Amino acid sequence: MSKKDECVLVVDDEENMVHFLTKLLAHEGYDVEGVRSGAEAMERARATAYDLLLCDLKLPGADGIEVLKAVRQALPEAAVVMITAYGTIPSAIEAMRAGAYDYVTKPFRAHEILEVVEKALERIRLRREVEHLRRMVEERFGLGGLVGKSKPLQGVYTQIEKVAPGRGTVLIQGESGTGKELVAKAIHCASPRKSAPFVVIDCAAIPESLQESELFGHVKGAFTGAIATRRGLFEEAHGGTLFLDEVAELAPGLQAKLLRALQDGGIRRVGDTKTLHVDVRVIAATNRDLAEEVREGAFREDLFYRVNVFPIHLPPLRERREDIPLLVDHFLHRLTQEGKAARKRLLPEALRVVMAYPWSGNGRELEHAMERAALLSDGEEIGSHDLPPEILAPKDELTMILPDPGDFKGTVARVIREAEVSLIRRALARTGNNRTEAARLLGISRRALVYKLKAYGLRGA
Repeated sequence: MSKKDECVLVVDDEENMVHFLTKLLAHEGYDVEGVRSGAEAMERARATAYDLLLCDLKLPGADGIEVLKAVRQALPEAAVVMITAYGTIPSAIEAMRAGAYDYVTKPFRAHEILEVVEKALERIRLRREVEHLRRMVEERFGLGGLVGKSKPLQGVYTQIEKVAPGRGTVLIQGESGTGKELVAKAIHCASPRKSAPFVVIDCAAIPESLQESELFGHVKGAFTGAIATRRGLFEEAHGGTLFLDEVAELAPGLQAKLLRALQDGGIRRVGDTKTLHVDVRVIAATNRDLAEEVREGAFREDLFYRVNVFPIHLPPLRERREDIPLLVDHFLHRLTQEGKAARKRLLPEALRVVMAYPWSGNGRELEHAMERAALLSDGEEIGSHDLPPEILAPKDELTMILPDPGDFKGTVARVIREAEVSLIRRALARTGNNRTEAARLLGISRRALVYKLKAYGLRGA
């Protein structure tokens, strides 16, 4: 916002003061008007959205305090600076209690009043910017940021609206790329905690040795390399929401400490002896069947029941194909908004191919495919020939010559190996060699993927 967009009203019963202040502010580029009575000031404030009022405390008729109170009702976002030659402490206190931004006394110099005006307007600009950013976040990550009108997704919308006002832990389960983090952000933005931090930790991307320090922090000297005391993500999320992505990847020992934190809100930094209390709502997510992980002994049963207070299941894209055209439009429109590509549209022939594809990587895979097609296509239309080759030929059949039945175990092992190599190569190709994303696509941990890459000699993949 430029100064020309900021509107100032000067209120003073002295004609010379009104003339001086209006000329001074107009010279600085502000849109400024002047009046000489409280009654006229209140009338103008009801008709015009002023950003700032410079108002004398002593006015004929309605005094400055009355004007201040009326303006606070009519224009709650406006800043009011009181001006008076009677700078007493009681009048200053009364003005501030009534909502004045600042209080200056006559006589003053031009640079002094300009400094006060600029500080008051800067505060308004900041407040508006925060509100604008908050609206952008809510639009992108709130319920409006979830794209789709299918029946399965409508059920997810209903669940989000129900769980958002509460404090209980939420467990989001679904395949990789279904939008678990997006749902977590939607819950946060629809909750009373929306003004507080939303903190994310990808448990699969952090080595087990660092997970505890990342979550709970550490004190100086707690371990080699701990050169200073550091807050953990629980403390960073105080008052807000902590999103534990891929919670099944937490080390067994850390699962017990997470359980204690969820039970009593107390955490302890690595190497510390005192307990800190935090107010955090936890939302966990996994692409695994966490109940099966419990049965197999890979995940603590008591922690499962603690995080599974409000379960939400995200349907894969293949179960809500009617949402695919909406998602395609959404992704292409966002590419245009972000300046990555000119406005494009998918031709009917290409849409038929996209609708038929299984999308094992779900929405994330579709988004990457649309970005690639938009960047590679000529003109405003995306044809089927512009789509990634794996979408045009998705079968990717695995063929091999089978030996005599006598070598059953060896044959099975070889089939499994070749199938895994093929799937890993495809996952890495779809994610641009991003190992974390590829592991999510495959439904395994990043550590497991790295192990398989080494075992199969695919380090350069």
